[in-house]
Amino acid sequence: MKLRGTASALVVVEGTDLHHDLIGAALALQEIVTEAGLPTARAMGLDRFTEPLPATADADVYVLYRSSTVFAPAQQEALSALVAAGKGLVVLHASNLFGYGPGGLEADAAAHRLIGSRYLSHGAHGSEGRFLVRVTAEHQVTRYLADFAIDDEFYLLEYADDVHVLAVRDTPEGGTEPVLYAREHGAGRVCYSALGHDPRAWGNPGFRQLVRQAVLWAAGTGEESYANLATRWPLGNGRHLGPEQPGPRQPGATTAPGSEGTA
Repeated sequence: MKLRGTASALVVVEGTDLHHDLIGAALALQEIVTEAGLPTARAMGLDRFTEPLPATADADVYVLYRSSTVFAPAQQEALSALVAAGKGLVVLHASNLFGYGPGGLEADAAAHRLIGSRYLSHGAHGSEGRFLVRVTAEHQVTRYLADFAIDDEFYLLEYADDVHVLAVRDTPEGGTEPVLYAREHGAGRVCYSALGHDPRAWGNPGFRQLVRQAVLWAAGTGEESYANLATRWPLGNGRHLGPEQPGPRQPGATTAPGSEGTA
C-alpha cells in the first residue's frame, strides 16, 4: 500500500567508482530532485527492481546513475516492466553503457530497448570540455529551460528512431549531438540526458533545472504545479538564471557560454 499522497522519487546508483563518483552523484541527485518538491530517497544496486521493497515499489520515478558494463538481464526486465506499468525513469550520463559486457549488446537488449540509446565513445576531440547545451524542442522537460553552457564529458550516442530529441550540443565537425531526449515505454515515461559526469555538472544551474523538470515530467506531475516546482530554485539559492523571472521559453532564445548568471 502506497503511504504517500504525492509523487516520490528514488535515486539509484550502481557500478564502480573508477570513472564516476557514485556516492557524490547519489547525494547531489537526491538534493536536486528534492528541490523539485518530490520526497526523494537514494539507493545502491539494481537487485531492488527484481525484489522490490516498499521504498522501490512506492516510488513514482526512478533516477538512474550507472557506471558499469554489467546489467543482469533479470534486472533489466524487471525495471522495464515497472516502467511499462507506469513508473517514470530518468537516466543520466553513463547509464547507457550497453554492449560492452559479457554477451555483448544482445545481453543488454531489454535495457537498450527501454532507454533507447547507448554510449559509443567520447569522439575524436578529447573526453571533456565546455560546450553550449541548446534546447531544440518545446516539451514539458524543457519548457522553462534556456540554453546554458556546461563543463562535462563529450558523448557520441547511438539512439532509437522514436526518441524525441530535446537538446543538443554542436560538434566540431559542424553537426549536432543529442544530449537530452524523451520517449514513452508502455504506460511509463523515460528521459535520458548524456550530461552529469561530475560535480562541475551537478552544480551547474542549467543541469539542475533540467533534472528537476525531467523528473517532474517522468513522474506525471500536473502542469499547474510543475512551473512552480521546476523553477523554484534555479540556482539552488532562490536566485534566477537571468534578470527576468522564469517563464515559458521563447523560441530561438539562447544563453551565451559563460553568461548563465551568478550565484
